Amino acid sequence: MIGYAFMGAAHSQAWRNAPRFFDLPLTPVQQVICGRNPQALAAAAQKLDWRDTETDWRTAIARDDVDLVDVCTPGDTHAEIAIAALEAGKHVLCEKPLANSVAEAEQMAAAAEAARANGVLAMVGFTYRRVPAIQLARQFVDEGRLGTIRQVRAQYLQDWIADSGAPLSWRLDKTRAGSGALGDIGAHITDLIQFVTGQAITGVAGLTETFVKERPVATEFSGLAGTGGAELGPVTVDDASIWLARLTGGAIGTFEATRFAWGRKNALRFEINGSAGSIAFDLEDLNVLEYFDAGEDTRTAGYRRILVTEPEHPFISAWWPAGHGLGYEHAFTHQVVDLTTAIAAGDQPEPSFADGLAVQRVLAAVEESAQSGSNWVTVPTSGTEPA
Repeated sequence: MIGYAFMGAAHSQAWRNAPRFFDLPLTPVQQVICGRNPQALAAAAQKLDWRDTETDWRTAIARDDVDLVDVCTPGDTHAEIAIAALEAGKHVLCEKPLANSVAEAEQMAAAAEAARANGVLAMVGFTYRRVPAIQLARQFVDEGRLGTIRQVRAQYLQDWIADSGAPLSWRLDKTRAGSGALGDIGAHITDLIQFVTGQAITGVAGLTETFVKERPVATEFSGLAGTGGAELGPVTVDDASIWLARLTGGAIGTFEATRFAWGRKNALRFEINGSAGSIAFDLEDLNVLEYFDAGEDTRTAGYRRILVTEPEHPFISAWWPAGHGLGYEHAFTHQVVDLTTAIAAGDQPEPSFADGLAVQRVLAAVEESAQSGSNWVTVPTSGTEPA
């Protein structure tokens, strides 16, 4: 695993827990963790249960005892590491968004396609696909319970930089992150709407804003929180992004990604309306899927609150008795389950790098639209339809 901070910790618990709760066809071995700071790296290896450490990712991926490389670094390094790993014959799991640009994502998707011909597989970590309630939402759409999809609305609301005194981090530096709320959390809602509906976004009109132009330079940082000093540095990414969209099936959509929504800690929400019903989901209540059946008697019709904790629901049978609930970390474990199962079978894991490229093209189109007065921008979809 390359990187050991927020995502590194989330991925580590997943590699550790997956074989303890699920019967996997392959057993993950946390062989080596890689980072630049030897002291911090050693502490992370002990805490996160990795056998060995490397301070050079090139050395790590060249090791004979490594079969898979898990990329948990900032976006500016994804392409170089992932492509090198694939060319070295290693399977790759890469965090989202896939890259910092469409050009990089295209190179990664091409490398993944070439590697696949040799039995080497790649997957991008849009982890929320593995939340059981979201899996159930996809099933409802596939079963035709919503009829023809007409409208979608999606939001990802956070507040961790709503305070103008919150310090700079790499996520606020365009050279490292690629974009701000758009790429960091807007990528998630873009992928989820395409995944749940089974449709691709074909065009967008976007608006972005950076509310706080300068912030204190961080003196220390952990996860999403940090401490700033007296020196100020520029914010070079968007704080909030809003866009309209049209999908391949004719539906229209509204999307919002912001890290300035005071009181919303991790509110990824979507509602999908069809000719026969609706579904709604909120990550801050992640064990629940709301469902409205338009065919019910109007005297008793209403949104049904489905507690997605039954053994018959996706992934649940491996966990706790009904009603006991899962958390944020469980989706990462499910990601490991699906990835190792696909590798063992020689199947393409989903979402693929092609799926990651499809999301990258939407993000680029939103940014292009925002920079040109919110003009309508067509999104290329050839070869990138959602899995």
